[in-house]
Amino acid sequence: MKLLIATRNPGKFEEIRTMLAGLEAKGVEFVSLADLGVEDECVEDGETFEANALLKACFYAKLSRLPTVSDDSGLFVDALKGELGVKTRRWGAGEKATDEEWLDFFMQRMVLEENRRAEFICAAAYVNKEEERVFFGETKGEITRKIEAPVKPGIPLSSVFCPQGYAKVYAALTVEEKNQLSHRGKAFAALKVYLETIL
Repeated sequence: MKLLIATRNPGKFEEIRTMLAGLEAKGVEFVSLADLGVEDECVEDGETFEANALLKACFYAKLSRLPTVSDDSGLFVDALKGELGVKTRRWGAGEKATDEEWLDFFMQRMVLEENRRAEFICAAAYVNKEEERVFFGETKGEITRKIEAPVKPGIPLSSVFCPQGYAKVYAALTVEEKNQLSHRGKAFAALKVYLETIL
C-alpha cells in the first residue's frame, strides 16, 4: 500500500517517515507530493490544527487517490498570547521568509520577555476514501535565550524550544528522543498504532 505524506516541508517529511517507519514491515510504501508530481496547493484556512490537518489530508487524498497523512502544528507562547498558534509559520516574518529570517524575527520579539513558557501542539490526520481520523500530541517547554543548535530545514523552532524536563532543545536531541517526546511524535505514534490495527 502506498501512503502519501502530504507536506512540502522536507524536514517534516523526514520526521514523519521516521515516526511511521515500522509500517514498512506491513507493506507500506511512503511517497511524497514530489514523488507524485503534485504541484497543487491546499489553502490552509481552518481555524484549528485539526481543521487544517484534515483540509490537507482530504485535498491531497482526493488528488492522489491514495491514503494520505498530513499534520498541522504550531507554538503557543505565554508571552505572545494569541500571536502564533494556528498561524505560527505565517506569523512575524511570514511564510516566505527563510527559516533563519523567521527565527531571527521571533527571537528579537522574545528578547525582553522573562516568561519563556511555551507549548507545541500537533494534529495528525489520516484520510482514506470516506475514512477520516485525527490524533493529537502536545509538549510543554520553554523558549531558550539563544539558538542552541543548528537550524534544521523547515523546522526552525526546534533550535530554540527546550521541552520540559530536558536540558536540550528539540534539534539537539537524538531522533529517537525527539520522536518520543515531541508534539508531532506523540500525534504520529497514536496514528501509527491505529494504522497497525487496520493493515
